[in-house]
Amino acid sequence: MSLVIPGPGARIPAPGTPVPFAPTAPLTTPTPNSAGRVAFPDGFLWGTATAAFQVEGAGAEGGRQDSIWDTFCRVPGAVHAGDDGMVACDHYHRYREDVALMKRLDLGSYRFSTSWARIMPDGKTVNREGLDFYSRLVDELLGADLLPWLTLYHWDLPQALEELGGWPSRDTAYRFAEYAVAMHEALGDRVGVWTTLNEPWCSAFLGYTSGAHAPGKKSPELGLAAAHHLMLGHGLATSALRELDPAATLGITLNFTVSDPVDPTDPADVDVARRDDGMFNRIFLDPILRGAYPADILDDVAHLGFAEHVREGDLQIISTPIDVLGVNYYNGGAVSARPQHPGGADPDGTAGPDGAREQADDAPVWEVRSPNPVPDGIHHHSRGLPTTDMGWEVQPEGLTRLLLRLQEDYTGPRGIQLFVTENGAAYPDVVQADGSVDDQDRLAFVDAHLRAVKDAIDGGADVRGYFAWSLLDNFEWALGYSKRFGLVHTDYETQERTVKASGRWYATVAAANAVPARPGAEE
Repeated sequence: MSLVIPGPGARIPAPGTPVPFAPTAPLTTPTPNSAGRVAFPDGFLWGTATAAFQVEGAGAEGGRQDSIWDTFCRVPGAVHAGDDGMVACDHYHRYREDVALMKRLDLGSYRFSTSWARIMPDGKTVNREGLDFYSRLVDELLGADLLPWLTLYHWDLPQALEELGGWPSRDTAYRFAEYAVAMHEALGDRVGVWTTLNEPWCSAFLGYTSGAHAPGKKSPELGLAAAHHLMLGHGLATSALRELDPAATLGITLNFTVSDPVDPTDPADVDVARRDDGMFNRIFLDPILRGAYPADILDDVAHLGFAEHVREGDLQIISTPIDVLGVNYYNGGAVSARPQHPGGADPDGTAGPDGAREQADDAPVWEVRSPNPVPDGIHHHSRGLPTTDMGWEVQPEGLTRLLLRLQEDYTGPRGIQLFVTENGAAYPDVVQADGSVDDQDRLAFVDAHLRAVKDAIDGGADVRGYFAWSLLDNFEWALGYSKRFGLVHTDYETQERTVKASGRWYATVAAANAVPARPGAEE
């Protein structure tokens, strides 16, 4: 295996003073990276990402039992067209084919998640068949010279644990740490990069406050309790993994937005942006990386009993030092204290990452509420930017600002490396008569965001790699199979994989460690 991720970063204790919110202005001036060929630093890691429930299938094979998503898929109207993950992309049976595909695409790493419901179907007892599958997958990756980047939790809580209280229950955090230890005991000799959680914002607030995701609960109080216990689980698992393997590279992946006040001169709009940023970004960043919850957010949610869940010593555990921060970015948002339309309704198409704002037009008929536990007075405005098939505005410059902010306020002082662990777009792909998919819109999306990453690197951000979302078209959660994010087209009837134009282009980027010049641009 020739690829090596640098080892643990500096062990700088987390200061107790959170960073106040300070809005930044959108970047409007073209940069030197806007059109010409853009080379990335030597050793930059190129990969793709998937999640177990979205691609594996084999929902009732190998000892696997229900996760909360299996149960949620059976709720009438909760998931588009009644879709489920029982077959998905059949990656469980086709992983060798998929690894060979990644090798042909010149990728250096595969970021995948392990299914807690496959490893511990009842939430506590190890299932050897489940472990064996991931052992085979890791060996296949290593044999193809692909770095295994393992995520322990991508939203598939065993249903057995949900029935005992789920993430709002403190006990789940301790069960998660036990699961992490079991995974390391099985794979720690071959896996060096471990991510605890993927997007705890989604798990907590889409799952327990909005109702848009499994398990479909709709309570601000439950969402806040889940958020704290997810972070506690992260800290407990990180501490346990560090003790087992001091040389392991450990981290967490968070999804981010960039909250811009519609009118930066209006104190009301600035305060709304503060609140939006606080409940999306800082509620996770500050306890994990600074060892304290932001005081303004504690004030905002004081009436919901959040502080009752935070026990003595919790924040010390949550802020256990990490080595890498995974950054998932799809778009930002413009927010105001006033609705965009005189009638009081915000426009369609202002969704955030993973359905964070509103469901897309063809979302399932399932009543949801805002994922923000304190949403009153926050209105999202369209800025007239191009949108993806999810209705999300295309805003690559927001990624530059986000990475620079993280570097300055959070990761830089602690020697923590940044990786863009998810970035991509859904578009209504058209399959040509010859089976090809010429997805120039997705290609342009990734091109623009890679240029934005290089702008951040040039500005001082320590970004070490980029993972495109996703390798394959797959199960897009509550939107079922209606949205396609893949660099590779999946025919769900035959399971045939076809590399799209964006995938072929991305392979040339990975091979050259550079984004080619746009047509007509000077080298």
